[in-house]
Amino acid sequence: MTTPVRPVLRAEKIRVAVHAADPLVRAGLRSALGDGPGISLRDDPEQADVLVAVADDDPRRIPAGSARLVLVADQPNQAELWAAVERGLAVVVARSEATPARLLRAVADAHAGRGDLPAEQLGSLLRGISRLHKEVLEPRELTLSGLSPRETEVLRLLAEGFDTGEIARRVAYSDRTVKNILHGLLSRFNLRNRTHVVAYALREGLI
Repeated sequence: MTTPVRPVLRAEKIRVAVHAADPLVRAGLRSALGDGPGISLRDDPEQADVLVAVADDDPRRIPAGSARLVLVADQPNQAELWAAVERGLAVVVARSEATPARLLRAVADAHAGRGDLPAEQLGSLLRGISRLHKEVLEPRELTLSGLSPRETEVLRLLAEGFDTGEIARRVAYSDRTVKNILHGLLSRFNLRNRTHVVAYALREGLI
């Protein structure tokens, strides 16, 4: 009996778009990436998994979207880094290191969810995050996760299997307060029920 031959499944190509103010630079990046294995170039950043962008005079001109960002820049300042973070920053590549091989590795890292920032940029970003927490989030009783301490506490107890009444007794809140906290979380994150909010919090690393 002949064993049926199974088709070989090919890995899906990474959809990559390029952004640069200078048309020649843009063409050069497309040429460098176009020869790479597993790459499918796209003109529209909204149809890309990864956007490779050159930091020109203002990173805020980089298209915002769901694509992960590979930023080609030398010494971005903190404001430029924040603008890049708002656009999905994953990897920073120095201009002097932007060879085809380095760019392809950066695209693969970004697509896989791996971050890669030079130490100086990482330090600047962490200092900015610390200042954001102290000056903006903490006065509003929020944490970097986007949750307040009491929201985090209620979620952790819910994940441990406690019902509303048990949670209220443990944290010294009224039943209504606990229900309001859970309702606020469901509404904010557009979730269906308590099981969904626990699953979401665990998946996103919020608790």
